[in-house]
Amino acid sequence: MTSAAPQDLVVTQATLADWPVISGWAAAEGWNPGLSDGPAFFAQDPEGFFLGRIDGEPVSAISVVNHGPDYSFLGCYLVRPGLRGRGHGLTTWKTALAHAGNRTIGLDGVVAQQDNYRQSGFRLAHRTIRFSGPAPEAEPPAGVRPAGPADLAAITAYDSACHPADRPRFLAEWLTAPGHRAVVRDNGGHLTGYGVIRPGRDTLRIGPLFADTAADARALFAALTADVAGREVAIDVPEPNAAGVALAEQAGLRPSFETARMYTGPVRAYAQERVFGVTTLELG
Repeated sequence: MTSAAPQDLVVTQATLADWPVISGWAAAEGWNPGLSDGPAFFAQDPEGFFLGRIDGEPVSAISVVNHGPDYSFLGCYLVRPGLRGRGHGLTTWKTALAHAGNRTIGLDGVVAQQDNYRQSGFRLAHRTIRFSGPAPEAEPPAGVRPAGPADLAAITAYDSACHPADRPRFLAEWLTAPGHRAVVRDNGGHLTGYGVIRPGRDTLRIGPLFADTAADARALFAALTADVAGREVAIDVPEPNAAGVALAEQAGLRPSFETARMYTGPVRAYAQERVFGVTTLELG
């Protein structure tokens, strides 16, 4: 898939080898991408990433990652500083959106772009607030243990209930990526939640944090942060989950960043009350 624009912009699919460029731009915007995100992102949809180039030099990026026949997620929408306002972003956007076909598209939009997204047919579902700060002192709680290979099927099933689409290929990479640490809440062999913490460019990132109850979420959060007390952590909490907001506030974290979850159409029902922290703003 390619597209040409004025000033010789050419948009083509990106590869995993291009990820350092995209994640570097994201880091410069203060988005704090994870250090090992790329392989998991591309595992979900290796054809869902795009770069715009002029004379071979990258100037714009976007991802439109398909999660199945009905749902796609847009992220990594970036134009290199100094080259904005020239239509490069819009051309890249239009080229990439074709990859979604007739799927409903979701995104987590930064405040500055939300009006533009509305003009493209996206409608607000809820705000998402990033809470950041030093991880509190915590004792490893009972009933939470490290996730292992034998947990993959149960985690994948649990995740499916907490997300608008199934994403087994993504999870297989996400749970085992370098630096990622995954834990599960186990109640007599029955999974009641799971969470992942990973290193980011600026702070440690928690996501997802999915749990049946606030008590399960607190136990998972404590297990994820027990070994990193005093280090900066961040978690993106859907504002409608009041218990999730309370968990972050009670941990001493403070709002530092805001996005809006928006969709172009309906998505399948999922357990939004279990989403105490979203997985990633780039892929939902």
